[in-house]
Amino acid sequence: MRRMNLAQRPPSSLEIAGFRLERHHLLDNTSPDPVSICRKICGAQAQILPAAYLQLWARNHSLTRSEIEDALWKKRTLIKSHFMRQTLHLIPSDEFPLYISALKSSRVADALRIMARFRITREEAEDLTGLIMNALASGPLDRADIGAAVRPKVSKRVREWMGRVWSIVRVPMAEGLVCYGPGEDNEVKLVRVDQWISKQKPAEEQAARASLLRKYLAAYGPATLQDFAKWAGISMVLVKPLAPELRDEVVELEIAGNKYLLLKQDRSAIKRHMMSDCVRLLPLFDPFLLAHTTKDHLIARSHYKRVWRNQGWISAVVLVDGEIVGTWTHTLRGSRVVVTVEGFKKLPPRVRSGIDQEAASLAAFMKARPEVVFRS
Repeated sequence: MRRMNLAQRPPSSLEIAGFRLERHHLLDNTSPDPVSICRKICGAQAQILPAAYLQLWARNHSLTRSEIEDALWKKRTLIKSHFMRQTLHLIPSDEFPLYISALKSSRVADALRIMARFRITREEAEDLTGLIMNALASGPLDRADIGAAVRPKVSKRVREWMGRVWSIVRVPMAEGLVCYGPGEDNEVKLVRVDQWISKQKPAEEQAARASLLRKYLAAYGPATLQDFAKWAGISMVLVKPLAPELRDEVVELEIAGNKYLLLKQDRSAIKRHMMSDCVRLLPLFDPFLLAHTTKDHLIARSHYKRVWRNQGWISAVVLVDGEIVGTWTHTLRGSRVVVTVEGFKKLPPRVRSGIDQEAASLAAFMKARPEVVFRS
């Protein structure tokens, strides 16, 4: 029997895991800055901002919280806004036009559909955006202040809609006109993008989607177009035309009877990534867990609900060689940070040792002393 050429054979599950871990800086000992990390992983998930900080720490244990906050609020080289799946992310500010253009039509259409249920026309939505931008002209405001400024100037049906939705700035945010300024929870402020970061050239919509697909495959490949559509939160109607556009840049791999896409430039790189004893603590909502429709490569189906829980909650996990072997939580108690680990089965000494090292680094990031509790 003729032996298959190594370059032609499909990559193994360990090689794929190693490739993805390396692309997420979870396998190397480099020290990327917050912007470089967000650029490479296509944004940190920031529904809970402290969790986003820990996502960056997980990829560079020498980072400090002040470095991340400086990038966000002082240098503004990171920007916080709603992007993929309408969820909050931190992305590099210089990539803002790319993400906005790639996602805008889907996100604006979603917002307008909801407004139409209240008989609000597109013209009224555009007028509301103008009022919001005028209200923010003098500087950052919280949601309540924006609502108070525009409410007297809109129709009764718009006021009714305002009382029923979680945010009245969805359209201007989807259009890239508004983003988040400093603060969290009830203290968060919204700002005009043109007052927050330097003006940038808009990206053409189709070209931006193709660029985002390239970035996604570089971080999460091999993957399918369906994976990308679900990750991005855009329809397959918009995604399917990207396949012929990237025909010369991707290769199709058949793995376990299914077909996946990978950038051609990564075809040889994926074969170089084997690993063992790679133990990582990934925090809540880590993007490594969000990129693929099926999760069989990460976790046994019997444990799925322990990670992907109700109301979209995604647990912090213990990752060993690319596989989820347990969950963890942390609690600050005085000068200690207590890391409680629940393994899906008994964890071997090498994994416990790796967790102890991760917990020590986490404690240093939080300026506390570590304590680790293992529970079965």
